[in-house]
Amino acid sequence: MTSVPQMETAELKNRIDRFREVEAEIVRQVRRVIVGQEEVLEQVMIALFVGGHCLITGLPGTAKTLLVRTMAQTLGLVFKRIQFTPDLMPSDMTGTDIIEEDPHTGRRTWTFVQGPVFTNVLLADEINRTPPKTQSALLESMQERSCTVRGNIYKLPSPFFVLATQNPIELEGTYPLPEAQLDRFLFNTVLDYLTADEEMKVIDLTTQTHIAEADMVTNAAEILSFQELVRMTPIADSVARHAIDMVRATRSTDETAPDFVKKYVNYGASVRAAQFLVLAAKARALMKRRYHVSYEDVRALYIPVLRHRILLNFHAESDRLKQDDILKKLLEWKGAPRE
Repeated sequence: MTSVPQMETAELKNRIDRFREVEAEIVRQVRRVIVGQEEVLEQVMIALFVGGHCLITGLPGTAKTLLVRTMAQTLGLVFKRIQFTPDLMPSDMTGTDIIEEDPHTGRRTWTFVQGPVFTNVLLADEINRTPPKTQSALLESMQERSCTVRGNIYKLPSPFFVLATQNPIELEGTYPLPEAQLDRFLFNTVLDYLTADEEMKVIDLTTQTHIAEADMVTNAAEILSFQELVRMTPIADSVARHAIDMVRATRSTDETAPDFVKKYVNYGASVRAAQFLVLAAKARALMKRRYHVSYEDVRALYIPVLRHRILLNFHAESDRLKQDDILKKLLEWKGAPRE
């Protein structure tokens, strides 16, 4: 009887080894196309291994679309892109029913034609350019992994990730994402400018006849098994408690919140923020070659998990404070306990 757990342990070790092998190879392949942006790449990969969605905020020309397409290529997943515009309708995304006539019998029947949301990796380009009606159709797909057309519910393929991009400038003609939709994103990842050396590498990569391509590393079934593996990663109660305390500290109504939160924050993060923070920390621990979650994992991902979940008031606006400033102050205010 004692050999069963040993066999399970050996199988688990093999799965962890395979996870690390695939993770290293994904990074190697993506690096052939994408220069720099280490933090962004890590966060997108964590989102994939957790099964969460990612909002990528960056200026035009910062390789947002290229990053998502390259990731889909290396993962061996079906990739589709929707360019969000003010006149985009929900049916343009979900698909629609059409009437088809049978040439033999002459009978007419409704046939469902799938839209681009039926994919593994959906790039929602400039998601804040479309009205709330279309955004809400995407919300159902993100949360329920299904879409409803004329009262019929259609399941989406598995795995399913939404990687949405938004442009922080040019706010004319944009529709800010509703809080409920923002809360569905695991991360709000910010793409910044590259360093001078990195820009030099980009020029070398992109202005020659050779076009860099990434090779396929894994497949859909294996990614689903990695998502299960991430959830099996152990986390100590003290580390989970630290994650919860850090989330609760963002709520101005909570007695543990510091004075600057009570002054500047209207609404803090929800319970979903704590769930996502712990899940993301589990994935990061595995990626960092560890078998358990540390305080460092929680704290490293605290800002990208929470920056889109707290609403600041007019005091913060008048003092020119952003969400990142408040979250950095919270990390300084509450240090990590001793391991």
